[in-house]
Amino acid sequence: SGAVGGAAAEQLWDYPHDNPTFSTVLPSDVITIGGSMYLHVMVNKGLGNVVWTEIWRSDNSGANWYHTGAKFDPNIDGGMFQCITWGLGSDGYVYIYSTGFQRNKPIILKRVRSDQIANPAAYEPWGFRDNSWGWGKPATPILSGNFGELCLRPLGGKWILTWFNAGDYRIDGMIMNTPTDNLYTAIRQPLIYGGAWGQENDNHVAQLYGGYIIPGSTLSDLHLSVSQWNTDAGWPYRAMQFRVRGFG
Repeated sequence: SGAVGGAAAEQLWDYPHDNPTFSTVLPSDVITIGGSMYLHVMVNKGLGNVVWTEIWRSDNSGANWYHTGAKFDPNIDGGMFQCITWGLGSDGYVYIYSTGFQRNKPIILKRVRSDQIANPAAYEPWGFRDNSWGWGKPATPILSGNFGELCLRPLGGKWILTWFNAGDYRIDGMIMNTPTDNLYTAIRQPLIYGGAWGQENDNHVAQLYGGYIIPGSTLSDLHLSVSQWNTDAGWPYRAMQFRVRGFG
């Protein structure tokens, strides 16, 4: 494919797994700003036990990465700023939806100027206080549920959120005008359902997760990268591309 890493996926930077401080580093989401890619990752000591999160940067399309210095405590915002997704708005802000990495929490919203993405102090929460929503108020959940992996993208003049809905065992999608819309009234629909091994079909996938929007997608022709992992057998452990027509 010509992608960095060759025919098979490779670890982006070297670190010792299962060391005394952490066991593995897992990605949340990546964003491109100018000529640089920024990757938010979760540092875990055991799956779902996040010890901190951080941001790495690449200036050569992902061939090499270096730490930006940005590091976040896993307990801020009630543990709801661990697994994140972000998209760049036309106003110069990066908008971030986030949740915990335990698949049992709602989501919150923050924003940061694109030129301050590696400055944790510059992140502004969106919250409800004194009978109104606003920036700079303590982060307030914007949608309840059991959220897993998230993907927020500006697309076709709208904003799209796809996510693993752990409570209903499926991947859902939502369309909104802006990230601050009332998500309880936004257009929402199931996209791909979970299923049992041996009983899969075009829209039922066993042990699915993820659901990331692939570049080049449109509202009417949405392409998703869906992960699958048979945790009992160890395989399949892969990502697959799915096409959803007519979502928008």
